[in-house]
Amino acid sequence: MSGHSKWANIKNKKEKTDAQRGKIFTKIGREIAIAVREGGADPANNSRLRDVVAKAKASNMPNDTIARSIKKAAGELGSVTYEEVSYEGYGPGGVAVVVQALTDNRNRTAAEVRHIFDKSGGSMGATGCVLWMFDKKGVLVVEQSASVDEDALMMAALDAGAEDVSPLEDVYEIITPFPAFSAVREALEGQGYAFLSAEVQMLPQNTVDLTRDADNAALIERMLERFDDSDDVGDVFHNALLPE
Repeated sequence: MSGHSKWANIKNKKEKTDAQRGKIFTKIGREIAIAVREGGADPANNSRLRDVVAKAKASNMPNDTIARSIKKAAGELGSVTYEEVSYEGYGPGGVAVVVQALTDNRNRTAAEVRHIFDKSGGSMGATGCVLWMFDKKGVLVVEQSASVDEDALMMAALDAGAEDVSPLEDVYEIITPFPAFSAVREALEGQGYAFLSAEVQMLPQNTVDLTRDADNAALIERMLERFDDSDDVGDVFHNALLPE
């Protein structure tokens, strides 16, 4: 699950990916199905599919699994009914939460998301209640290594349309405007850069500091775990600043 734009969050997400690889791949498979339905099965002519494939590769999804998912989606266009649905609400401590789901049953998913909010000490709200607190951005993460020159990476990213490049721990984080995400990613891929993470995120404009509020921090972490366990939930974004 993603929170605000910190490498610790991305790293935690990758650790969960390693532990729950099959579930993560299933969720990415749904994203592939939606992308194929909207733009066809050829990544060369479908920018959204290219973005999902990049996300899949960054999540260590094997190339043959990606290819099978695309082929399966193309062959089941008549029966694939997944759709994207977003839910908003508040978690413990007044934390703003945005849940993005991929579902074939809106009623089932809405009930499950509401149940998780309630069980975790939060509440699901109306559409738009917290979304205004977030900005939709592209986030690319490149590992720091002897082969990656920070100045060259920064120049290449900014020239391609990125907003910012920041060193964070052992990685470089590249933030792009949402409309420029695909162009920046493809420009950097063309120059040989590989990504630890490549996806669109909702980045909070401000954060709620829970680093000294162990009780609410623990409740938020448990809420995120529950959402992560849901088959329908794809990504969750929040504005909590949690202890590392």
